[in-house]
Amino acid sequence: MAVNSFILFNGEYLRHEESGISYKNRSFYYGDGLFETMHANGTEIQFFDDHIVRLKYGMEILKMEIPASIKNGFIKKEIIKLLHKNKLYQGVRIRLSVFRNDGGKYTPVTNTVSYLVETEFIENAFYELNQKGIILGTYHDIKKPVNLFSNLKTSNSLLYVMAGIYAKEKKIDDCIILNEKGFVTETISSNIFLIQGNNILTPPLTDGPVAGIMRKQTLRIADSLKYRIHNEIPVTEEHLLSAEEVFITNSISGIKWVLAFKEKRYFNSTAKLFIDKLNELTFKKIQHGN
Repeated sequence: MAVNSFILFNGEYLRHEESGISYKNRSFYYGDGLFETMHANGTEIQFFDDHIVRLKYGMEILKMEIPASIKNGFIKKEIIKLLHKNKLYQGVRIRLSVFRNDGGKYTPVTNTVSYLVETEFIENAFYELNQKGIILGTYHDIKKPVNLFSNLKTSNSLLYVMAGIYAKEKKIDDCIILNEKGFVTETISSNIFLIQGNNILTPPLTDGPVAGIMRKQTLRIADSLKYRIHNEIPVTEEHLLSAEEVFITNSISGIKWVLAFKEKRYFNSTAKLFIDKLNELTFKKIQHGN
């Protein structure tokens, strides 16, 4: 039975109430941090190497000193030990946060960082396609800027928070985030894909979406299935209205199919195909017991 009493903080295993994280934490003060959200099946962490590569890239952009345990990959063993301590042996959401250490105002006094790992039980040990399709809208109030930070998962998530509030108010499941040019970038917590015949479209990284780990896997699957990939041209709402299928992807859910956008209704046969392929590629060793 899962207990989930412990966190991992700078290599130490502490109970939640013992974490002792400073109220002067720069992630809290200034959003001066990054995070990765990972899926695990038991103690198998899916796409761990891809997550760490993205995290280290973001830390380099933010001029953070990378701790030895992250640089040399030892943090994977630390996280697996945390899963054992919390008795989490099925579906798990793992959040790895890094933040610059205390001190300074906007200008930091150090580029050293701390890291924190939290774990949470989730129902889906494997990736499962949603039975009820997503109702999708568009968030127009704030546009996402395109810059060096756009592809990163930073601690400053106000745009996504406001989009989430909008979706809740409108009683829809999710909504599209537009960039400053009015092009589609992503949804609140997912990358987005459109299917038209044997063509698959997704917003280019130059238009500002997060460089999603599941986005990367989905493009690999599309290539293996001989889809014509269009990931270098801007995507508009008009593209969504002419698509046959739309689905969204992230590291925890895998793939979710979209039922409706405005008056448009979609199928989900490609989403089913892709999530089956994703599970086959991701969990083959687990399913065969080796």
